[in-house]
Amino acid sequence: MKIFARLLTVSFLVMLCQCKPEAKRIPVKKTAKKNIKKKEVPKLQKSWDSLNSKNAEVFLAAYGKENKETKVLIETKFGAIKLRLYKDVPIHRANFIFLTKINYFNTTVIYRVAKNFVIQGGNSDNLYTQKQRRKYGNYLLKPEFRKNRTHKFGALAAARQWENNPDKLSSPFEFYIVHKRSGAHHLDNEHTVFGEVISGYDTMDKIAKVKVGIDEWPIADIPMTITVLD
Repeated sequence: MKIFARLLTVSFLVMLCQCKPEAKRIPVKKTAKKNIKKKEVPKLQKSWDSLNSKNAEVFLAAYGKENKETKVLIETKFGAIKLRLYKDVPIHRANFIFLTKINYFNTTVIYRVAKNFVIQGGNSDNLYTQKQRRKYGNYLLKPEFRKNRTHKFGALAAARQWENNPDKLSSPFEFYIVHKRSGAHHLDNEHTVFGEVISGYDTMDKIAKVKVGIDEWPIADIPMTITVLD
């Protein structure tokens, strides 16, 4: 009987458990998977020639590492002048190569012929020339003076403003070649010398004989094209 009574008690307890209301479950909230593609933010495509007055040195330093050429050719109606650019004046070298490759110089002229002194180029009255200057912010270059780079005969150097220019910043667009046989050494450490003539001295002599006005600008324009050789 005791055993029977115990079995009844157990059965009764089991029935009570089964009759309890089901516990209310709290579901784990899952983030609904939405088949929505993320909007791709278009990357700002910077122009490869994003040179401007604020990044000139950084831009040209990087450009120079990718464009290591050191020889260029100036062609005029009087003949050609071949130049070698110095590697130890890296920013001015890179700048000249950059302007040559974008064809900046091809709309400019040799605009100054100072007899027995210098032949100067890189500017013109062409509107495109001025547009190109504005496009790049009329940037300037810090001087790169080197003791071994002097204003000897045939030296290639950067022109610059003398007034209000205590830091002797170079114009990136205008250059000159020393035509004086004994050199122009009073300009050492005043203008950055960044190359030299390696052939075409006879062309320089012909250019030096042209008629010029009181401002030393040739009466007849001397257009030129400059190309990178190697």
